[in-house]
Amino acid sequence: MSETRPIAAEPEPATAPVATVEAPPREGVLDAFRRWGYLETRLDPLGRDEPRRHPELALDPALPGVEEGRRWYCGTLGVEFMHIPDPERRRWVAEAMEREAEPEDAGRVFEQVLRAETFEQVLQSRYLGTKRFSIEGVAAVVPLLHEMLDACGERGARQVVMGMSHRGRLNVMAHVVGTPVEALVAGFEDVDPRSVLGGGDVKYHQGATGRFPTRGGGEIQVHLASNPSHLEAVDPVVLGRVRAKQQRLRLAGAPAEERVVPILLHGDAAFAGQGILAETLNLASLDGFSVGGTLHVVVNNRIGFTTEPHALHSGAFATDVARRLPIPIFHLNGEDLRAVVRVARLAVEYRHRFGDDVVIDLVGFRRHGHSEVDDPTVTQPLLYKAIDAHPPLADLYGERVGLVPEEVEQRRQAIRDEIDAAQKAAASMEKKPRLAQLPSYWDPFHGGPHETRDEVDTGVPADELGRVAALLTRAPEGFHVHPKIQKLLEQRAEMGRGERPVDYGFAEALAFGTLLSAGVPVRLSGQDTRRGTFSHRHAALIDVEDEREHLPLGALAEAAPGGGFFEIYDSMLSEAAVLGFEFGFARDYPEALVAWEAQFGDFVNGAQVIIDQFVSAAEDKWNLLSGVVMLLPHGYEGQGPEHSSARVERFLTLAAECNMQVCQPSTAGQYFHLLRRQALRRWRKPLVVFTPKSMLRHKASSSELAELSRPRFLEVIPDAAAEDAQRVLLATGKIGHELLAERARRKDESTAIVFVEQLHPFPDDELAAALDAHPDAKHIVWVQEEPANMGALAYAMPHLERHARGRKLRSVKRSPSASPATGSAKAHLLEQKTLLTLAFELR
Repeated sequence: MSETRPIAAEPEPATAPVATVEAPPREGVLDAFRRWGYLETRLDPLGRDEPRRHPELALDPALPGVEEGRRWYCGTLGVEFMHIPDPERRRWVAEAMEREAEPEDAGRVFEQVLRAETFEQVLQSRYLGTKRFSIEGVAAVVPLLHEMLDACGERGARQVVMGMSHRGRLNVMAHVVGTPVEALVAGFEDVDPRSVLGGGDVKYHQGATGRFPTRGGGEIQVHLASNPSHLEAVDPVVLGRVRAKQQRLRLAGAPAEERVVPILLHGDAAFAGQGILAETLNLASLDGFSVGGTLHVVVNNRIGFTTEPHALHSGAFATDVARRLPIPIFHLNGEDLRAVVRVARLAVEYRHRFGDDVVIDLVGFRRHGHSEVDDPTVTQPLLYKAIDAHPPLADLYGERVGLVPEEVEQRRQAIRDEIDAAQKAAASMEKKPRLAQLPSYWDPFHGGPHETRDEVDTGVPADELGRVAALLTRAPEGFHVHPKIQKLLEQRAEMGRGERPVDYGFAEALAFGTLLSAGVPVRLSGQDTRRGTFSHRHAALIDVEDEREHLPLGALAEAAPGGGFFEIYDSMLSEAAVLGFEFGFARDYPEALVAWEAQFGDFVNGAQVIIDQFVSAAEDKWNLLSGVVMLLPHGYEGQGPEHSSARVERFLTLAAECNMQVCQPSTAGQYFHLLRRQALRRWRKPLVVFTPKSMLRHKASSSELAELSRPRFLEVIPDAAAEDAQRVLLATGKIGHELLAERARRKDESTAIVFVEQLHPFPDDELAAALDAHPDAKHIVWVQEEPANMGALAYAMPHLERHARGRKLRSVKRSPSASPATGSAKAHLLEQKTLLTLAFELR
């Protein structure tokens, strides 16, 4: 065993000349290798890339420390860690690296690699020309994951949630998750195609669950998350799921971060190039988003489809983006299986010790083309000449540990026979087996088409509203509330007593408070969400003298029975990663109301991949449900093209088969009922809410307290005030209130104004009833603020045509436009005036 040497701390910057003591030569030499040794590692199994040379390591081999430094830091394993500011963490890594490696269980490792490679070879021969995204060239990922899971189990882990893209996914399912091979082969046989007409997903995007038996005799439940082809998009979803699972344990008084561990597998090209990866890394230590450390494995085959590393990342390594965090980054040659097993264990130990992320850069190559149907010799002829001449890893390792070729081939044939039997079993299947099993907390919930039986009453008696309001408008004794907020609390107290109409902000607080009182958890995050972008929420009170915080809703949750909790977090400046995180949290906490709020509605553009691939399509692709809520401020108020539209049209283009709910509540009372409906119904679907801006405090959109006690959310608000109406205007949100004001100004008694509060699923029956209440109306007019190519117009018109029944159907909207709105406030007012005039006068 080599002697372990302490690592030198980083010198503090001096403001004045100080006496210095030169480090002992050996320690100074080792420090140079600790800092730069990873640059001179031999990582490429093909030997094409020469190690980089660093001038500080150009040392006389006879100097004390040089031989050890090269052996510890410049072999087939290197580590970046000297950028970590914490001396204890640097010392821990150095001591781990400067110990002799324990010998791996060679027989076990050989079996894992042989199974991984043989699985791919059999699929290649049986399903020639079929995509599978082989793991060959980086097959070491299988023993690496085995060692990780064993080490996690030794430290108390009971669940691991994994995220990865397509490369090697089927292999990981078979040899890590424990999915039966016949279930995977059924995907190649494509049995039961009628069951997924118009839906489903390809086999290498499907999720899976299984139980991994650890070497110590226990087992770990493994969840491999379903994912799209959009690389790295699954990363924050996995972390959200892990946080939700940990939250359950935390509330039960059990260890949380030790029990549930996230592992993310990345491609080298995607790790360097996908922005959502950088966003996800930044979640590591943020309050409300941390999970006690994520184990990152870069499955580095040194190519991106046909693109070589020099065109993929500007830095020396694909992992350079991870250096923004004070975490260790291990680089290792994927054919040194002793180093692979060693680093897997070190990564788990580091996470367990420090509760932080670790990155492993596992360097190999890609034996076939990008998808097995691609010919890589067209773009990389010399590389693939070298790869074709390179033996499989199982053969190399078998020779290294003393196995004769006949033994290797005999064992390989036995595995082929197992896969043959699995193929025969798959060919006789009538239905594809389901690879993922939902946890029991999903038992009370369901998806599918909407049914009347799903509806629940959401009204709350006035006395309960008053009780909750009183609790939410008090500050603790001795707490110094800002004078403006104190006034707000007094006004809200009046709202709770029915002395003042309830505005949007307090309607939301009452919805949250009444749910929390019933034991329903509530979680909300977004940019500036605690105060609210429009200063409308103030969920966190700040003491003006010492900046103590008080969360009235949190205090209410703690006092309520039933195990609910209230969480509200100002998120980092990200849409994609944070929405993905909340989608994942909702996936594993279906009984909670989980919401994400955009600072302005158009900010949601930055999360479009999450919306397209997860929010709108997860049920159809993977039969996975989520009740995540998206709060998107929307409305045309002359603020220009960037802060007017939440892009209603995009959501409605994605809306089909009751995949999600798209709503625009026009009053505070409607918003109250909508939030409570989302939490209390057993029908679990994502909810998109277009929330107001200028209408947040407007009298027209405020509600009397009694409206919060009526039974339910109204998907259509009929107009009972207009008698003998000759014209019916249909609208959503703010423009509807402007139409009401214009009607009052005109003293028009012949026009009815109907609010469509829910756009998808479209409320055909409710709208038909609202129109039938005006049998003499000859004109039906859809009115929207958005340009003709935006908003709900294209989506709504086919529905309205079915209900027109001989009446003239027209629409009023802005002219088609490339951008959502004008940048001139005065032009906006002119346009808005024209809209209102046309709505009442168009023939």
